[in-house]
Amino acid sequence: MKLLDFAKHFDSEEACEKYLKETREKEGIKCSRCGCEKQYWNRCHKRWMCAKCGHETTLRSGTVMHGSNLPLLYWFTAIHLLTSTKKTFSAAEMQRQLGHKRYQPIWEMMHKLRSVMGKRDSKYNLEGTIELDEGYFTRNNDSAKDEDEDENQKRGLGSQRKSKVLVMVESEKADNPKPSQKSRKCGHLKMKVITDLKGETLKSAVECSVSPDSTAVMDNFASHSTVEKAVSKSERQTAHGCNAPKVLPWVHIAISNAKSLFTDMYHGIKEEFLQEYLNEFCYKFNRKYFGDRMFDRLVIAAVSYKPTFEHKLYNSRANCG
Repeated sequence: MKLLDFAKHFDSEEACEKYLKETREKEGIKCSRCGCEKQYWNRCHKRWMCAKCGHETTLRSGTVMHGSNLPLLYWFTAIHLLTSTKKTFSAAEMQRQLGHKRYQPIWEMMHKLRSVMGKRDSKYNLEGTIELDEGYFTRNNDSAKDEDEDENQKRGLGSQRKSKVLVMVESEKADNPKPSQKSRKCGHLKMKVITDLKGETLKSAVECSVSPDSTAVMDNFASHSTVEKAVSKSERQTAHGCNAPKVLPWVHIAISNAKSLFTDMYHGIKEEFLQEYLNEFCYKFNRKYFGDRMFDRLVIAAVSYKPTFEHKLYNSRANCG
């Protein structure tokens, strides 16, 4: 949605309430107590009443906005800003744009939206031919003590300062690609933070994200032998140095773009919040051709899911965006 269109359609709290009501009724209202889908709208109290048990459902209940005291206009503005750019907005910039005095509730709002982005994408599994590899994202130090300890830790891919991320991209061979084009076409993307590089850890992550009848294209990393059990077919090739982008082109593009985005927008990301940022990156990557429709799709996700992100006090010493 373009900026002028958003300003025209969502110029007040009442306009946001009307759109939220229409979207929820279109998606379907179900009583949280008895499961009845027949609901009556109470105009005076701005809530639905169950025709069977009389239980009331508010506009925000069961959505990403559940329990929030922020105006709906804040939520809709945040959704618009997040979906109107290929990049992103930090919580500090969002706070400045909204003119809100406190940072904490804006920071939580942003993470809740990223949480439902991840929930929406988890509804779908990757299919066909899947490029698979690991990425290593440098995480933010929590204190000066951690910085001192890092001097005695391993460097490179085994560094304790790097979070491990399993990256999976739908990828098919392109028909007669031009010299300037990639040899493979990309589809949907998933990125999952993992605790280690053990075979069972990778296999479990793949089983949750990839259809079992898919084909996995991987390098010859030892743990990938276990991943082969989670798919019907696999192709393992040597992918080191300059050869890696040729074997797994879209995995490396996704990792490079995500790292560049995080470096440009944030001072540092703590490991416990990295998955939320990856959720946003993947959600927008997977809908790169949606254009103005992305606003409506995120609103639908926002009313369909409650976030897994729980209330946490923001630590001012660790910048999390």
